[in-house]
Amino acid sequence: MEISSVKILHIVVSVVCGGMIGFEREYRNKTAGFRTIILICLGSTIYTMVSANAGNNTDDRIAANIITGIGFIGAGVIFKDNISISGLTTAAVIWIAAAIGMVVGIGHYQLALLLSVVVLFILSVFNYIEGFIGLINQRENFIIKFRYADIRQLEVLETEIKSRKLKSRRRQLAKLDQALIVTLELQGKKEHIREMNEYMITSPDIEQVNQTNASNSSILAR
Repeated sequence: MEISSVKILHIVVSVVCGGMIGFEREYRNKTAGFRTIILICLGSTIYTMVSANAGNNTDDRIAANIITGIGFIGAGVIFKDNISISGLTTAAVIWIAAAIGMVVGIGHYQLALLLSVVVLFILSVFNYIEGFIGLINQRENFIIKFRYADIRQLEVLETEIKSRKLKSRRRQLAKLDQALIVTLELQGKKEHIREMNEYMITSPDIEQVNQTNASNSSILAR
């Protein structure tokens, strides 16, 4: 089978587009990094090229199967625990990388490159915008283990939270080994949440604090 220069150009552009997006993901140390995004983009391009030459009106079926397959890959990078979800952005990047690969597969090189630049812009510039929003309004989850199973300790803590102009919501409340364990969701300015965090770490009534959000998890214990 003869390999035309057009097909080679399809492959090159697909690798370039996937590499642009994959580099950003690798730089941020995400689950789907440089090689993964390139392969996803290239794979979508190859399947689209195959569908265009297969005949028998298979274009729509192969495109639908690409979307279904990418859905499985995207689901694999999403992690959920009792209080947070992570990996949604990475899953969305996988989805859009496959779409760009399909665009390359039908020969729209300029559109594919433009879409890759737009995705990079969203991932990089919008990240700073999210950081600015976080300074104004941030949401954090805390798993707090009190030394004793006394609900009054929690009430005192909630009073401290209100005094710092933060909103709180009880997500879970349990008793384990004569100790009270509560999951609190705090919302407000980042500075106030940090002050509250420091208060909990130094509080004699609190044995351990586990802070989590949608993207990371860290143990803060006395």
